[in-house]
Amino acid sequence: MRFETRAIHDGQKPDPLTGAVTVPVYQTSTFQQESIGQHKGYEYSRTGNPTRHALEEAIASLEGGAYGLAFASGLAATTAVLSMLRTGDHVVAGDDLYGGTYRLLEQVFCRWGLTTTYVPVDDPHAYEQAMTGNTRMIWIETPSNPLLKLVDIRAVAEIAHKNNVYLAVDNTFASPFVQQPLALGADIVVHSTTKYIGGHSDLVGGVVVVDDPAIFEAVKFHQNAAGAVPGPWDAWLTLRGLKTLAVRMDRHQENAVFLAKYLDGHPKVEQVYYPGLPGHAQHALAKKQMSGFGGMISMQLKGGYAAVEAFVAHLTLFTLAESLGGVESLVNYPATMTHAAIPSEERIRRGITDSLVRLSVGLENKLDLKADIAEALSRV
Repeated sequence: MRFETRAIHDGQKPDPLTGAVTVPVYQTSTFQQESIGQHKGYEYSRTGNPTRHALEEAIASLEGGAYGLAFASGLAATTAVLSMLRTGDHVVAGDDLYGGTYRLLEQVFCRWGLTTTYVPVDDPHAYEQAMTGNTRMIWIETPSNPLLKLVDIRAVAEIAHKNNVYLAVDNTFASPFVQQPLALGADIVVHSTTKYIGGHSDLVGGVVVVDDPAIFEAVKFHQNAAGAVPGPWDAWLTLRGLKTLAVRMDRHQENAVFLAKYLDGHPKVEQVYYPGLPGHAQHALAKKQMSGFGGMISMQLKGGYAAVEAFVAHLTLFTLAESLGGVESLVNYPATMTHAAIPSEERIRRGITDSLVRLSVGLENKLDLKADIAEALSRV
């Protein structure tokens, strides 16, 4: 079956007891056991819940993986993956990544003896050059957050496997509709389901999808032992969002392409970052490994922070807020919002300057969004 069909049906059969077409919300903490050691597949909702299990099956199908595991947030999913590593292990990560992931590596796991080397995210050779005898994982985002650089997943996967290390890909910006990292050689895929998969800005969650049963067992152990799992309502909301992912992504991308073309070359815009533009350094790679270009746009405004402040203040349809991937359009200022955890000097070195703005393009009419941006830019 094709993606759109699987999004609606996989893991989501009608309820065998009542025939309910929608997976029920199993709002229970525990399950009756028929006798000691005998149960119907579920014991305790931290360990497993039927609503969550439906979500895990559905997202595994959409990513082309054998196993899915749901978590209470994207960072909880990231933590579960990194917890496979041990004291003294080394991670190679792309240098353009979510500030929360940087904070997790530099302020949490570093205290446990995990070290990280950051390399130019879009240079496959840099990952190989950074390998040491202790390297156990490569961590990448593609498209990256917030500069929308791309990683050649297949090339980096070859480097990872040649060196006997895991390749983990944060696929949040693309969504499984746009990109399938496991098919390109990745070992682990991570999502913040808060974003495109949930799609309605009404939940917080994360998932991990893998093919390898050994990796699955390791991450599943952490899921149960640490307990950062979504409740059944969050799992149900994520399933609801998943059903419309394909149609939503089509509109996100249509609107983003339209706005990126408008912004590219605008006299008050220094640079536009969007892989769908022919001028993007990795436009050819985007066409090769993605089925679309996503709904995220970043741009540098001329005039520094003053220009950003004026632009944001005069937007009406784009809401200033954290997060992305919802039906409504959002504007984000990475320097003080999503990437505030990165020290200022390091942040600027990576290209996250005081004039950078990130747009999550929603599902509104594209002409209305263009008019909103045009009016705000006119006030800069």
